[in-house]
Amino acid sequence: MTALAWVAVGALGGAMAIARFLLDTTVARRLGGSWLGDDDFPVGTLAVNLSGAVALGVLAGATLSGTAYTILAGGGVGTYTTFSTWMLESHRAGEDGAARVLWLNIAVSLVAGLAAVALGHWIGGLL
Repeated sequence: MTALAWVAVGALGGAMAIARFLLDTTVARRLGGSWLGDDDFPVGTLAVNLSGAVALGVLAGATLSGTAYTILAGGGVGTYTTFSTWMLESHRAGEDGAARVLWLNIAVSLVAGLAAVALGHWIGGLL
């Protein structure tokens, strides 16, 4: 990859990190969110990760490859989605004794995430 491609990865990554924060915050404010210290379901993180799964599926389904794929998938979607936050929120729910939220967060994220990437892959194949 060229130096310019690495700059693009970093720039897109920064923009997508901001997008992740904005979507997570907006969804969580409207539908409830785990940052309040209660055992609400972390819907903001779920919205981010599911939309990212669709986007990654579109890129894969469109058979994008090479530098363009690295920039968009790695710099963009990889920065936008957040496995670490998903696991931290699940762990915190368990620590707080909210086993239902813990297991629901894991199960819904896995099942819906696989469905989201399949949907994105199908959409990408149409492009």
